[in-house]
Parts: sequence; C-alpha cells; structure tokens
Amino acid sequence: MSVRRATRTAVGQARRATAAGSGGPESAAAVRRAMGLLDVAVRKGVLHRNNASRRKARLARALNRAGNG
Repeated sequence: MSVRRATRTAVGQARRATAAGSGGPESAAAVRRAMGLLDVAVRKGVLHRNNASRRKARLARALNRAGNG
C-alpha cells in the first residue's frame, strides 16, 4: 500500500472516530496512528512538514473537543 493512501485512510478513520465521539481509547488510538503515518509521509517526501503539522493539530483539537484527550 502506498504511503499516501495509507495516510489518507488513517486520517479519515481518525476524523470519523472523533466525530462520532464513540469512545476514548478507540478514537485516541486512531488519532495516534494517523499522526504516525503523517510523520512517515513527511519523511518520505509525500507531504510538506507544515501540511502534516497542520493536519496533526486539527486531529488533536478534534480529539480534545470530543473529550477523549
């Protein structure tokens, strides 16, 4: 699987998990996985570091708003 596709999938799953507000551990784990894959994408040159940083900040903010952080 390509880095770009894996990253996009993980970010989407994390966004859905935080939007649903279903539970703390599941959504927190999804966000952690997405953040790790964003870091991999930066190392591989797929994303610019500022773009990944912005996405990570938005995921963290969504997680905190859901009360799971």
